[in-house]
Amino acid sequence: MLADRNFATQALIQAINATGAQLLIRTKNSRVLPVLHRLDEGSYLSRLGPVQVRVIDCEITVATDQGHSRTGYRLVTTLLDARRYPAAGLVELYHQRWEIETAYLQLKSTLLGGRVLRSRKPEGLIQELYALLVTYQALRLAMADATGARSGLDPDRDGFTVALNAARDELIKAAGVITGTVVDLLGTIGRQVLAQLLPDRRVRTRARVVKRALSKYNAKGIVDRASYRATISIEVLWAGPLTVRQNP
Repeated sequence: MLADRNFATQALIQAINATGAQLLIRTKNSRVLPVLHRLDEGSYLSRLGPVQVRVIDCEITVATDQGHSRTGYRLVTTLLDARRYPAAGLVELYHQRWEIETAYLQLKSTLLGGRVLRSRKPEGLIQELYALLVTYQALRLAMADATGARSGLDPDRDGFTVALNAARDELIKAAGVITGTVVDLLGTIGRQVLAQLLPDRRVRTRARVVKRALSKYNAKGIVDRASYRATISIEVLWAGPLTVRQNP
């Protein structure tokens, strides 16, 4: 589970850990976390309440032809094995956290077509939400199976709209209604996704800003809509002095 620093509370981390899920959450750089054991690649083991975590301090530099910016990050994770889960790989994984916004877009705009939910009772709304989530997850599984079968292919290149249209076409054909019809829904979706791959996703170089869609004025700052070629460098910082806490 990926989460922003606003969710890095001890109670929430403890609750997530209790479910058996692994987590990777950003915390404030000023947060004091005791160094219990240093690991060879620069991260260290610590504790958040009763939960043992691994802390990764790093600096991320984004460079374009317009200049460069450097930001410090402190991440905590329950993935404690540094060999199996290298720090640099976890930092790259956290960088993809913003893609949840893409999932919201696909649910609200692609699947719903911008329409609102139709039910007027709580039970009906819950039913609609589950239907949307089940449909979304089924399509995502088919897309992941397709891209996962081709070595070296980035899953970000699969197209959700392509998969959705392929599924709709199969339903319109009423496949399986006539006896003897071969149903190959997942295979059909996968073939369509692989035949219409998206271009490589551009590197994200800027934080989101609040803007008004229906106004020529920006609500916050100036929005630069230009595209720049960018490179991202990750430097894992070494932990400070060893500070072991002992119970009195």
